[in-house]
Amino acid sequence: MKIFYRFIACLFLLGAALPGNAQEKGNRFTIEDFSLTYTFSPERVRGIRSLADGEHYTVLEDRGRRLVMYSYKTGEAVRTLIDLGDPQYKEVPPIQGYEFSADESRVLLCTNVRPIYRRSFTADYYVYDFKNKEIKPLSEGGAQRLATFSPTGTKVAFVRDNNIFIADLRFGSEIQITYDGKVNEIINGAPDWVYEEEFAYNKAFAWAPDGSSLAYVKFDESGVREYEMNMFKGLAPALEENAEYPSNYVYKYPKAGERNSTVSVHVYDIMDRVTTTMDIGEETDIYVPRIRWTQDPKRLSIMKLNRWQNKMEVLLANARTGNTTVLFREENKRYIGESMLDNFVFTRDGKHFIVMSERSGYSHLYLHDMSGREVQALTSGEYDVVNFYGYDEKRGVCYYASHEVAPTEKYVYSVNLKGKKKLLTPTKGWNEAEFSKSFKYYINVASNADTPPVTTLYGANGKAVRVLEDNAALKEKLAGYEVARKEFIQIPAADGTTMLNAWVMKPTNFEEGREYPLLITQYSGPNSQSVQNAWSMDWEQYLAQEGYVVACVDPRGTAARGEEFRKCTYLQLGKIESDDMIAAARWLAEQPYVDAAKVGIWGWSYGGFMSSLCLMKGADVFSTAIAVAPVTNWRYYDSIYTERFMRRPQDNPDGYDNNAPIHWAGELQGNLLLCHGTADDNVHVQNTYELAEALVQANKQFDMQIYTNRNHSIFGGKTRLQLYTKFVKYLEEHLK
Repeated sequence: MKIFYRFIACLFLLGAALPGNAQEKGNRFTIEDFSLTYTFSPERVRGIRSLADGEHYTVLEDRGRRLVMYSYKTGEAVRTLIDLGDPQYKEVPPIQGYEFSADESRVLLCTNVRPIYRRSFTADYYVYDFKNKEIKPLSEGGAQRLATFSPTGTKVAFVRDNNIFIADLRFGSEIQITYDGKVNEIINGAPDWVYEEEFAYNKAFAWAPDGSSLAYVKFDESGVREYEMNMFKGLAPALEENAEYPSNYVYKYPKAGERNSTVSVHVYDIMDRVTTTMDIGEETDIYVPRIRWTQDPKRLSIMKLNRWQNKMEVLLANARTGNTTVLFREENKRYIGESMLDNFVFTRDGKHFIVMSERSGYSHLYLHDMSGREVQALTSGEYDVVNFYGYDEKRGVCYYASHEVAPTEKYVYSVNLKGKKKLLTPTKGWNEAEFSKSFKYYINVASNADTPPVTTLYGANGKAVRVLEDNAALKEKLAGYEVARKEFIQIPAADGTTMLNAWVMKPTNFEEGREYPLLITQYSGPNSQSVQNAWSMDWEQYLAQEGYVVACVDPRGTAARGEEFRKCTYLQLGKIESDDMIAAARWLAEQPYVDAAKVGIWGWSYGGFMSSLCLMKGADVFSTAIAVAPVTNWRYYDSIYTERFMRRPQDNPDGYDNNAPIHWAGELQGNLLLCHGTADDNVHVQNTYELAEALVQANKQFDMQIYTNRNHSIFGGKTRLQLYTKFVKYLEEHLK
């Protein structure tokens, strides 16, 4: 669920002060601007891939019809690598993704992408050979998943129908290496639904560094209970086959406390065509969230988590025999965050690995040798490192991003092994970086509350080379509007022990002495962050234009302020967060510009859980709430996410029940709007239906909007327009 926060974060308004004379600001925002046309979306430089020389990068252009190489140094196009406008390639669909072989003699082209869940999809892959300038389908046997070059570039592994295949590009041959794959029973080389969603990845196989073998994870989900979703005919798109009778979509979804997939790890030897099972221990109620090869093609690392996710072992497996030893252990009195999974990197010299850990109470980077011994802390201090971009072994320099300056801001740094640190991003606010393979260049996207994203190419020394995108057109467009600004403030937490980060945006027609309705926007989930000094432009700007005060608050349990702040909600999701949000609303309602009788709250997903709970617990301050795709009882949500923060219901029944909105239904006094998609594979519509039933039996009036065949994001056709129009009308009726 946490990953959905990244999508929701873009819905939170961060205003801007942009140039333009007052008499020019006659344009008015419409709800269509933020739900249909996305009129104010910033331009971004997309699809950049660094080439192996570190001096060039590639970009997809012309809507996926051309792949063009550019020079980092000059910014000039060097040459067009692929042009699908050539008549000989007329049968090839537009390119939606691509991957070069290690020697860059070939490139895999991903086309006709058909989503499955959040990260998984099937596609039609093609292989382009630069030597003979030919494009050929990877396989004629049906759509593929996760196609990946071997390190030698002569083979490609992929998944089809839950089995793994290897195509040999030299001979045009294809072999199948697993045969037991079956829908809703066995998956080879790809994660099941809950692993994909909560461990945030979509590929569960990996080539050995010399291409001699392929390691993969097998998921046996035959014992996992099924969840069914009715699929109706609907529109945009219409499922004509369901015109008279709906179909059922059935998939495996382990809810909290229920049985998970049983996983095993295997290595297929390319030469011998023999598969060896790795020894990961006798206990089966565990997780294997990642496998990763060391620099030695005979040694595979396997990450192993216990069910409570507070003990991790990294095993080193002998790929030939399957025998394993423990390389690294990490324990936490609460839980180990999933950020550790992709921030565990083996150095190219084969002698060390770098890991992100909270062992100091903050997230930091540590260097270990291959015996598991800690060599040194690479970063330290009372701040969180949030991104590890890589380690330049030639220069002995690590690149990372952190919240060292302020929790609401993010900057990129380098640090060498002697502890010499350098700030690489001078722009105040929020910075995201992408480094070239040589670490000689990096592209930084910087923004703040007053400035749309500016994409700049830098040298490793931190000096700007040139601006790639400045969003001047967006600034010029917004100059004709009255854009509400955001004021960063701090609000006391419910227990008075700390201050909460927040922002407030006053109406564009603000008048001193007048009181305005207030809408609080929030997400509030564990390790999420909504209060950022970063650019965004969404429907709250429309609300400010229409005379609302909009505020955003990050309660305790959110990110960027260390482990104690982040994990204080452990075993009691919703309690501290709702206490803080109610206290923050009460504090805001006391401000002279807020009408204390007209205070509302809204949120999506975890934010919907919070908005519904706050309305019921905080009836003395909140009069209205909008809850979109809310969790209403953590017993209905998936095992990995929920148990990470709550353990199983069997272990913590009160933690599950005391703050579940369905158990607070009788306390509802205000106006509640529930919105949900019937095909939400993530937070099932069951959550809304069961809360609705609890409200009915408590004789409470409420409003509900259901969206046919829509998933967790509730979009498609004019769905999002109708949804946000519903929001606006509901607020006009109950909060204005």
